[in-house]
Amino acid sequence: MTEVVATSQTIVVVGGGISGMTAALEAAECGRQVLLIEKTPTLGGRTALLYRYFPKLCHPTCGLEINLRRIKASRNLRVLTLAEVTKITGTRGDYSVTLKRSPRYVNENCTACGACGEAVEAAIDNPYNYGLSKMKAAYLPHAMAYPQRYVLDPSIVGTPEGAKAKAACKYGAIDLDMKQETLEIKAGAVIWATGWQPYDAAKIQPYGYDRYPNVITSVEFERLADPHGPTGGKIARPSDGKEAKNIAFIQCAGSRDENHLRHCSRICCMASLKQTQYLREAYGEAAKSTVYYIDIRAIDRFEDFYKKVLGDPGVRFVKSKPARIAEELQTRDPVVHGVDTEGYHRYATRHDLVVLAVGMEPSVKGADVPHEIVADSSGFIESAASGGFFAAGCASNALDVNRSVQSATAGALRAIQVVRKSDRVEA
Repeated sequence: MTEVVATSQTIVVVGGGISGMTAALEAAECGRQVLLIEKTPTLGGRTALLYRYFPKLCHPTCGLEINLRRIKASRNLRVLTLAEVTKITGTRGDYSVTLKRSPRYVNENCTACGACGEAVEAAIDNPYNYGLSKMKAAYLPHAMAYPQRYVLDPSIVGTPEGAKAKAACKYGAIDLDMKQETLEIKAGAVIWATGWQPYDAAKIQPYGYDRYPNVITSVEFERLADPHGPTGGKIARPSDGKEAKNIAFIQCAGSRDENHLRHCSRICCMASLKQTQYLREAYGEAAKSTVYYIDIRAIDRFEDFYKKVLGDPGVRFVKSKPARIAEELQTRDPVVHGVDTEGYHRYATRHDLVVLAVGMEPSVKGADVPHEIVADSSGFIESAASGGFFAAGCASNALDVNRSVQSATAGALRAIQVVRKSDRVEA
């Protein structure tokens, strides 16, 4: 049984992505006791799955490494992974939080040596590559995973594969008898930082995401470009592994649409502009990007980056929301059909690959949050000024990494104010 000591002075942060990590660290470094809860085996969230940030095109390891160092150095911050909040009751300054914690089947003795992964033959879909590749059923999520401990997929527990993993471990780290636990903890304030998920592209029927293998999403393309991704950084078509040098980037795939997501997801334009540069770096002058757009959202510090991409002769902009995507039967090339609104002429343009800039929606929508909260029509949470429950990052709105960090810092400060007031009341 996991022992977790928490009081009305504890700040609970739900979600271990960049927003949750930031909120937890800011509160802990201000002297507050913080419990950071993450439902997956590792911290980092979707930021850890990016190849590069925009606009500087630096790698996410820059920011994550600093945060991981701060977490390891903090005496006020505790981390629970594979834990999910199922219920929150109480009021400002006096919450009870119920957690369901799933077994990792690997204990603290793990040195991440990899012997269990080498011994196991069973493979599962790799969620960190959005299912574009397989990974061993005994795995380290990724190189920057925290905690730096392996995980056994439940599918091999109780099977010969699980026994192989246990036999291969020299440190007694494999514990196949771990069970799911239910924990109840106290908290003075709760920061909800559960992040975002990409909109289901299969719902956009005219684009054929679920029918045409060479139509993928922007988050999948991000993994293709990464040297640690499913293709080792080769930008290749899923259908045949052919190099994709002529790529269409379709904006607002599911966003700003009454049939899908009503809101603008904000990051999509910059994500696609960034990804055109991946293609340029990979194939030089042979690279051809076509950006189909309604409007380009690149304000403030992003405008210079947009101008740089505009000046790239290998990038073409077409002001249009494509009507549909078809597929050439012989080549499996996707063909984008629509009307260019600058000139009002029809087009049917063939590409090697189509990348849908899918919108972002909250991973846990307001209606599914285990507490009484107010949410907008898209499911984003609105923090109540009088309460002790605060949304941060993409749980509160569609935000990029920079604005998510700002939102998380604000959430931490508000939570600190709540527990400080509780301090005074108790005194």
